[in-house]
Amino acid sequence: MRLSLVGCYAESVAEITTKRADEFDFHSGSIVQEWLWDDDVDDSIRQQIEDLTGEELVDEDYDAQVDGVIIWWRDGDEEDDLADTIVDASTSLEDDTPVWILTPKPGRLGAPGPSTLPNAAKTAGMNAATPLTVNADWNAMRLRAFGKGKQA
Repeated sequence: MRLSLVGCYAESVAEITTKRADEFDFHSGSIVQEWLWDDDVDDSIRQQIEDLTGEELVDEDYDAQVDGVIIWWRDGDEEDDLADTIVDASTSLEDDTPVWILTPKPGRLGAPGPSTLPNAAKTAGMNAATPLTVNADWNAMRLRAFGKGKQA
């Protein structure tokens, strides 16, 4: 019985992650650049983005235009470094290109303080949206250039 509950839990986490991947606003054929990857990232999120786009994520050394960006961020890194990373990641993007910061959820190891992302985004000339729960351990926050709210 316990194994089936674990299996059901794993399926529901995968289902949630898949649904959340759709909310990243990436599409089939999108090239998504990944910044600050480390061995603590959630590979299921990465896999869901790759499954959705049909493309492998490219790293921060990729020098062509991309259709989206994800930045993995953890507490303990400097807020100014995050602002610099946001600027670096968004220099060659079009206005509506999705830029996301993924962080451990509050209460998890590496979770940033509540003002870290909005402050870094503001320093980088961007607005931070409300966090999106990606799965049990990670949140994502979309960034937009100032004045680029949702279009009606």
